[in-house]
Amino acid sequence: SLLVNVAGQPRKEKVKLPSSLQGRKPNSIPNKKIEDPVAGKVNTSSLATRRHHLSGFYLIPSRVTFGVLKEGCTYVTTVILKNMGVNFSRFRVKQPPLHTGLRVMYTPGPVAAGLQVELEIEIFAMVTGGEDNGGLEEISHDIEILTETETLLLPVKANILC
Repeated sequence: SLLVNVAGQPRKEKVKLPSSLQGRKPNSIPNKKIEDPVAGKVNTSSLATRRHHLSGFYLIPSRVTFGVLKEGCTYVTTVILKNMGVNFSRFRVKQPPLHTGLRVMYTPGPVAAGLQVELEIEIFAMVTGGEDNGGLEEISHDIEILTETETLLLPVKANILC
């Protein structure tokens, strides 16, 4: 029970449920349009009540940290975008601005239920600011991945050694 602790005594503070149990994902913004009337749907009685948990993409890992990078070099890492729904779904990536040095490479197209695609996150380490920052400049940007049901945010961080 959420009202008592393991010793059977009343709790002093509320239990904080993880976002996965609350029905929402971290770093995501739901879209107003939820279902496409043309999209292929699975209509079975077992899925009728759990429609909101059986849709959407998940990012593995949910954030990217490049660490300390040498100025003038290019670094690449891979992020997996997995379709956890029961229907095929589409997505697109809003490319970051050029001044961040970030670029996302992927193959566009529909993703079948249960399958995944790889997103290659590439960063060209460059210093943009002219101020003295102790030889280290921090880059931080949220990459927007637009899906049919929500907008996922992939936080990317790096420190560039000047």
